[in-house]
Amino acid sequence: MRGLCRVLTCMELQQQPPPRQPEGCLTVAIRIPVRIVVLVVVVPVRMIWDVLAATVRAIHRTLLRPTGRALKWLGHTLFVVPLTFLGHCLAWLVRTLVVVPLAWLWQWVVVPVWRYAVVVPVLWLYRHLFTPLGHAIAWVARGVGAVVSVIGTALVRVGLILFVVPLGWFYRRVLTPVGHVIAVVAREVADAFGHAWRIAGQISRAFGRGLKWLGWQLVGRPVRWVWRTVCAPVVHWVRDAVWAPAARAAREALTSARETVRRALGAAKQVR
Repeated sequence: MRGLCRVLTCMELQQQPPPRQPEGCLTVAIRIPVRIVVLVVVVPVRMIWDVLAATVRAIHRTLLRPTGRALKWLGHTLFVVPLTFLGHCLAWLVRTLVVVPLAWLWQWVVVPVWRYAVVVPVLWLYRHLFTPLGHAIAWVARGVGAVVSVIGTALVRVGLILFVVPLGWFYRRVLTPVGHVIAVVAREVADAFGHAWRIAGQISRAFGRGLKWLGWQLVGRPVRWVWRTVCAPVVHWVRDAVWAPAARAAREALTSARETVRRALGAAKQVR
């Protein structure tokens, strides 16, 4: 409960309007004349508005509303009732003069004429003409189908005797042995090519090794002898007798120059 009271108190404090800022003398001095002028202008306008509103309400209550009711009754009496009666009369006339005759005509003229002029002849034609004709066509079709079946069977047998049997014999007696022979020959040729390829590889590798040995004997060995006996001693002498002292002297000169520059910079700083 204490917590709820605290929450309500905080909400009330938040809902209170902020304190108004103090107003200046100019604002107070202008406010009163402005309110007086506005009151003088607005009061007559409001009075005129109230009079007009009361007048309009009185006119509506005493004149417009009764007039509207009278016009409504007059319109209903002069237009709605006669038009309703006229509509009922027209509906009766249409039903009597159009719908009933058309229904009678449909029932006693159109339906019998359609039945006896179209349906009965069509049924008679179907029973006595189309049905026998259809049976005859079906019988002819069955006969033609039987003849075609016999001819087709004969042709199949002739084709079997003239083509299939000889082709089968030719395949079994000629093509199969020839195929076996060709397969054997092809297999042997493939094996021969395989062996020849492997032997050629061995020969090629042996020839390569021979060329390698010959090149070493003719070129590699003399070059190695020249390098070991002539070039290597010269290179070592140049490295030890010329390059090493020159590099050492260059490093010493560079170190001396750095030291000289460092001393000069230190002296310049001291002078400053």
